[in-house]
Parts: sequence; structure tokens; C-alpha cells
Amino acid sequence: MIKTIQVSTLQFPEIQLHMSDAHRLRGYFGNLFREHSSLLHNHFEDGSSMYRYPLVQYKVVRKVPTLVGLEEGARLLVELFLQIKELQIGEVTYPVLHKNFKSHEYEIGVSSRLHQYRFETLWMALNQKNHETYLHADKDAKQELLRKVFTANCLSFFKAFEYWAKEKIMVFLEVEGNSTQFKNQTMQAFQGRITTNVLLPDFVGLGKSVARGFGTVRRV
Repeated sequence: MIKTIQVSTLQFPEIQLHMSDAHRLRGYFGNLFREHSSLLHNHFEDGSSMYRYPLVQYKVVRKVPTLVGLEEGARLLVELFLQIKELQIGEVTYPVLHKNFKSHEYEIGVSSRLHQYRFETLWMALNQKNHETYLHADKDAKQELLRKVFTANCLSFFKAFEYWAKEKIMVFLEVEGNSTQFKNQTMQAFQGRITTNVLLPDFVGLGKSVARGFGTVRRV
């Protein structure tokens, strides 16, 4: 059984940023439209975090600032994208002269065919606990751990849209480690390709810190 969800993507192709600017992008829009919807910043009124899969995500994909909205978040981007006249990232203000906006329905779920995806941004797969396990594991055990994490990431994504997978998820990973700075700490992250029977929309994030642009997948 496959489910269909709405996904909107908004890109600013004439502006180039670093991948590390994704959190500034999130901060800018979260403040600009703070009164409009908590989906844009994923915080309650008292400032505490909402622990849910973010329906609006901020990314820098191949240097291009990118916003992704899913379901309610997709409809929110439709409402707001005409209002965006500039981006302020740190001390620099970029006039927005051109925007690419797309809104599509995507299938999600576990299919009968294999699909290949590429991580467009680093995948933060590990937490403090399994990071230690990963470091001391042999090559096969590392692959098995990452397969389990990817499967869990997919199930968490499905849960946000009330889709419950009954079929077995198959995963083959071709990834390599790459360290990154996150909240002033060096973290182990991964880049590469995935072959799986899971259906995922382009530009959605999996793993940790997807609202800040990590773990962005795109079908190859």
C-alpha cells in the first residue's frame, strides 16, 4: 500500500550559500514569519522545541538555498513564497530576483521495486550511543548498523504521515564517512548513495537535524 503526500520546493537559484548556512536560513524564515506558523521554526511559544518530523526544512543543496514543505508545510510555502523579497544571511542581505517554486504529489511507502537515491547533503546517522558502537565495529558490522539506522529513519519519516510499513525494507548503502561541524562539535556524517525499495520524495531529509538541511535525499 502506497500513500501520496504533497511536497513543495522553493529555491533561490541566483543566490549561492555554503551548506553551513542552512541553520541561518532557518533562523531567518523562522523569525520573518514567526507569527504565521510554528511549522516554520518548530518551537512552541515558550521557545521549547517540538519533537516531531519537521514539515518545513531548510537546506543548501549544491550551494542553492532551498526550502522544502511537506503536506501542511507544502501548503504553507504556497501561501508565503510570493512575500519573499530578500534573504538576510548573517550580515549579508541578498535581494531575491528569481525564485523556482514547484509543488508535486509524491508517493511514499515500501514498493515492489528498488530505487536509488543520493545524499545531496551529509547524513547524520549516528547518535552518542551508536557512535561508539560504530567506531569499534568491523566493516560488515558498520554496514549493518547503518542499514538499521537508515531503516529506522524511513520508519520515522513514514510515521509523520501516518503510514505504517508492513513490507520488509531492503537497504544497500554505498556511503563513506565525512566529519562535519555541528553546534561546535565534530560529528561523523556520511555521503554517498542508497539503493532501497522505499519511495521517498526528492529533497526530504532523513536522520538527525533534517530541519537544518542534513540527510537530504534525491532520486538518481
